[in-house]
Amino acid sequence: MSTVTVIGAGLGGLTLARVLQRQGVGVVVYDLDAGPDARAQGGMLDVHEESGQAALRAAGLEDAFRAHVLPGGEALRVLDRDGRVLRTEDDDGDGGRPEIQRDDLRRLLLESLAPGTVRWGRKLVGVRPVRGGWHELTFADGGVVISTVLVGADGAWSRVRPLLSGAVPAYTGISFVTTRLHDVDQAHPEAAAAVGGGMLFALAGGQGLLAHREPGATIEVYAALRTDQAALGTEDLRGFLLDAFAGWAPELRALVAEADDPLVPRPLHVLPVGHAWPRRPGVTLIGDAAHLMSPFAGEGANLAMQDGAELAAALVAHGIEEPAAVAAALAEHETAMVPRAAAAAGESAANLEIAFGAAGSAGLVEVMAGHS
Repeated sequence: MSTVTVIGAGLGGLTLARVLQRQGVGVVVYDLDAGPDARAQGGMLDVHEESGQAALRAAGLEDAFRAHVLPGGEALRVLDRDGRVLRTEDDDGDGGRPEIQRDDLRRLLLESLAPGTVRWGRKLVGVRPVRGGWHELTFADGGVVISTVLVGADGAWSRVRPLLSGAVPAYTGISFVTTRLHDVDQAHPEAAAAVGGGMLFALAGGQGLLAHREPGATIEVYAALRTDQAALGTEDLRGFLLDAFAGWAPELRALVAEADDPLVPRPLHVLPVGHAWPRRPGVTLIGDAAHLMSPFAGEGANLAMQDGAELAAALVAHGIEEPAAVAAALAEHETAMVPRAAAAAGESAANLEIAFGAAGSAGLVEVMAGHS
């Protein structure tokens, strides 16, 4: 019996595996991490009704997901660099874009899979086509696997993508530096008040301080700025950021000055808007491997889960035993995914330029008003 081989145990790959298993289709997921807790998975995600939530329904996990939603997490504040409030939005409780920690969502998906589905510590180092749309996969531990249906869900620096495309992620010129503050209402009251109960945006002059409430009186911070990547290699990264945000309101600078966790640089890379490739037998891409974009449309994780759920549905509908059936399923998936991702990537690129343009927070408020 044929089995779907997935490279990457992120949200897209796990959603694909879960939906396939619910329909009785064999699937194995390989991931380079040593285990599910080998590294932090990032902060809060707003899960969209038409994409991420639809995927969770297909996975049979919507109720479990709702149990982990952060109450009040959809609230929003937009400030200027002086701390003046330009826009607020309350969490009205309608659940249209509920917030959940990425770690919690990934854990839900992992725990829904049959034991042994994810093979940890398997770093893909080589892949080549063999016969009839099959592929030979070589791992760093020396193991070799033959795949009959191969899905690259392995993120920005995908090892599977070169089978289909020569595109490589390009640096946007903007980097985040992430950190966290803990026990914020007691230990960091000014910063906590600036952020409020949900998301904060404060943008000006090509840089910004973004933050989000997390469960447990924690705030995740994203200090963003246009910079050469090499500049973030300084030993005194906190001092570098405080110099960059000199003159900003004290309660905003406190998000960096009072940070409890290490500061971690995260340069933003993107694939070309509308990234596509010629159809190749037996292999496709989902998520960031297919359509890496900045977070300024809030679509990356949502699209990855939607990709996984819809690809699973296509594979179930067409079958995976015959090459022609696999080809039809992968073509159906790519035909729907590419334009959908292109629209989101275009919006993300436009919003990135607005957020880090001359207008800063005022420009972002204008965009939000247009969507109201």
